[in-house]
Amino acid sequence: QVQLVESGGGLVQPGGSLRLSCAASGIFFSAYPMGWYRQAPGKQRGLVASITRGRITNYADSVKGRFTISRENAKNTVYLQMNSLRPEDTAVYYCKLTDYSATDYWGQGTQVTVSS
Repeated sequence: QVQLVESGGGLVQPGGSLRLSCAASGIFFSAYPMGWYRQAPGKQRGLVASITRGRITNYADSVKGRFTISRENAKNTVYLQMNSLRPEDTAVYYCKLTDYSATDYWGQGTQVTVSS
């Protein structure tokens, strides 16, 4: 059974930093691309960043230059380093894995709140 567990969210002041982690189990993690998504109240869930198994990365325009996605296959974990956080980054952040049958697996989400 595939499980994804996010951690690292919290309350941070504008301009601050957080690092999110997503630990995977039940699947050959290194074979699959991973993504971080977020959903703010009243808005649709959208892509924040993604990383292929070859470590090619892609970012939403709103986070380019501030966020960095990385993966550590030995720990079955993907990270999202978030710097220069803004109030508009406030959302629930989810990680996602898509397997070769195009099945999506989601974590439970972690809340990030940017506020003074």
